[in-house]
Amino acid sequence: MATDARGGRPSRATRPAVPAKRRQPAPAELEAARDRRVPDIVANDLDVLFCGINPGLWSGALGHHFAHPGNRFWKVLHGAGFTPTVVDPAEDRRLLEFGLGITNLVPRVTARASELGTDELRAGGRSLARKVRRLSPRAVAFVGIGAYRIALKRPRAQVGEQPEAMGSSAVWALPNPSGLQAYYQMEDLVAAYAELRRSLRPD
Repeated sequence: MATDARGGRPSRATRPAVPAKRRQPAPAELEAARDRRVPDIVANDLDVLFCGINPGLWSGALGHHFAHPGNRFWKVLHGAGFTPTVVDPAEDRRLLEFGLGITNLVPRVTARASELGTDELRAGGRSLARKVRRLSPRAVAFVGIGAYRIALKRPRAQVGEQPEAMGSSAVWALPNPSGLQAYYQMEDLVAAYAELRRSLRPD
């Protein structure tokens, strides 16, 4: 079991018995969310630290990762065997129970990842490398191959495990599960994420 990076362990007693119903933020709330930050969900010695590109407006407004209802991240995690059920974004800290965590290359909220510049992504890559060396997950998984190519200066990288480790952690580049990325269908996403899961927890 991973230990909480702040010194404690995740507690089942502190999470609500029934997940809160996901509400839709008002347009003013979404606009006000720009440039906010969504706290990392991290601990020492995780199985996988998932690294998103940056939080979107829904995540910034609600304070939870991959919060937009069109994002398939939570369904993909379940389909790939990482979680026993589909975790609601409002309970995203439950990931620690399963040895998983979430961070972002760039912490600030934007409406689209295309608003981020190359320098910002590469600075985020350097910051992530320091974080990974401190937390020592078994693997760090970039959720978005395009951002990985820019941030780590690997323009020819392909989906899957990468040849270069980050400290002692294996590095994976995975497809972006955003609903805006129509190239990857649900079964393709599940297959890519399941390959990572099998590398850590063989069937």
